[in-house]
Amino acid sequence: MLVVMHKEATADDIAHVVRVIEARGYSARPIQGGERMAIGILHNRGPVDPNWVLSLPGVKEVIPVTRPYKLVSREFHPQDTVITVGDVRIGNGSLVVIAGPCAVESEEQALTIARHVRRAGAHLFRGGAFKPRTSPYAFQGLGEKALRILAKVRKETGLPIVTEALDHTVYDLVEEVADVVQIGARNMQNFTLLRRASHSSKPVLLKRGMSATLEEWLMAAEYILEGGNPHVILCERGIRTFTDHSRNTLDLSAVPVVRKESHLPILVDPSHACGRRDQVIPLSRAAVAVGADGIMVEVHHRPEEALSDGAQSLYPDQFQKLCEEIAPMAALYTRALKPGIAVGSPKALAST
Repeated sequence: MLVVMHKEATADDIAHVVRVIEARGYSARPIQGGERMAIGILHNRGPVDPNWVLSLPGVKEVIPVTRPYKLVSREFHPQDTVITVGDVRIGNGSLVVIAGPCAVESEEQALTIARHVRRAGAHLFRGGAFKPRTSPYAFQGLGEKALRILAKVRKETGLPIVTEALDHTVYDLVEEVADVVQIGARNMQNFTLLRRASHSSKPVLLKRGMSATLEEWLMAAEYILEGGNPHVILCERGIRTFTDHSRNTLDLSAVPVVRKESHLPILVDPSHACGRRDQVIPLSRAAVAVGADGIMVEVHHRPEEALSDGAQSLYPDQFQKLCEEIAPMAALYTRALKPGIAVGSPKALAST
């Protein structure tokens, strides 16, 4: 249930409503809206009688919440959430580009790719330090060494860092370096990890599980918000179907549905969805057209030598082409990539 306060409600009115809600054994979560304050009632085991709330000073109306997820829903929070990462804002109507290799392999490799993607116009750099792999014999990442390399990448290029935490035991290490902590598809319902992320001050990029429904995905995000971290970015990365022409099936229909259901920003990862280089650019264009708040693309300067996912990684010149192609598309949907500078333009390149 959502308690909507009058515009004229005082701080004492709001505090009184919170006290009354909590005295009944519920949790009260104040939510600042554009013009007025609202208070969400959480941890109720069934419908809440609105009459005792409506009689409280300062209360305008009470709105039942029909979704099982509450804090992530637009019923609780009608305005879009904007996540600030350094100078980058995600969810404010602009288009954000995250790029980099699947895994950090060496300092030279990471810095080389970071310089390429920054010149092309990427806003954040992605690179895996800890890698969850299907095979126990596959490259598992450089771990703490990779985190030190990522810190150097940020220092040299200025690009904020996105990297994955595999479990709650390494979260502290990742959190020290990352500007955005990723929770991957395989860990979407790792509830211990979600609880740890909920206590973090860093934004969390939550990927959709390969077999997860939209409700399950949003409920996973609910864990993070319920624990106190409102800075969640959703990422569609393909779901498992019967198809064999790509690794997974990119569910682009999820983007408009999530934007309708939730106030959280949503990105698309076409690289992991298709697993094939020749499909990444078309799917990236489609993600922009369908209304995603950004894309996350894998880039490698020598993908044939990559230790992880080289087949889906764009060459730097392909990434440059992608940025040039999506810039006018973003402008068409009034979602500029950078104020006054189109990614891939001569001015953007000169500024680096």
